[in-house]
Amino acid sequence: MLNIPCVIFAGGRSSRMGEDKSLLPFGGFDTLTQFQLFRLNKIFKTVYISCKDKNKFDFNANFIEDVKSDKVFAPTTGFIAVFAKLHVEKFFAISVDAPFINKKEIEKIIEADTTTADATIAKTSFGIQPMCGVYHRCIEGKFIEMLKDNNHKLGFLLKSSNTTYVNFEDEKPFLNLNHPHEYTEALSLI
Repeated sequence: MLNIPCVIFAGGRSSRMGEDKSLLPFGGFDTLTQFQLFRLNKIFKTVYISCKDKNKFDFNANFIEDVKSDKVFAPTTGFIAVFAKLHVEKFFAISVDAPFINKKEIEKIIEADTTTADATIAKTSFGIQPMCGVYHRCIEGKFIEMLKDNNHKLGFLLKSSNTTYVNFEDEKPFLNLNHPHEYTEALSLI
């Protein structure tokens, strides 16, 4: 099992899905979040769930509630809360809506990570996958500045940081469930 903590980000607005995707049933589980928690607990020693409000979930887990902001539904608030809660130098971030990223991809990213990187992130021909990678504590201040500036573009943060990109030929593991048709496709694949 991997020693680095894993954080599942499940605090988004899900506006493109039309309903909270973290609560959609998936893979025999009541929610996509439970599915992710179950499978990632087999890979990592510790798994946390970053969310706006843990009360939306009816199961026990290690929850980290976002920095309180009724207006900001962006990972920025989650990252700040994670750095405040976890006393570690780095953690692995994964989005709740990426249920096909497996141990093989995760290990490749972690193996490519170095102590001099601010972040180590997956990249496919579609582009960077900012919600799949290792984030180091040295980048915490940039997240705080982004929140102050109301700038929530992770791509901007990664371009202005010492980011290592890990290339993946196969894009299938990085399927994100943003729209109803992607959720339907994922249900057929599981």
